[in-house]
Amino acid sequence: MIFKIVVLVLLLIVIFSLGSALFHFVRKGGDSDKMLKSLTWRIGLSVGIFILLLIGQAMGWITPHRIG
Repeated sequence: MIFKIVVLVLLLIVIFSLGSALFHFVRKGGDSDKMLKSLTWRIGLSVGIFILLLIGQAMGWITPHRIG
């Protein structure tokens, strides 16, 4: 259960980072360095979540559901 909470928190941080990048993009005279930093964090966290999900499946912490 804690594993799922960690993944959800990381996903929320990714969404926050994406919103921050959008804010810096839309803001008049926006700072492209801050936008780039926000998008870099988003990509890094997304890759980290993907690796974390692969590890969780390999360790048996999460299991895929059958279709049908």
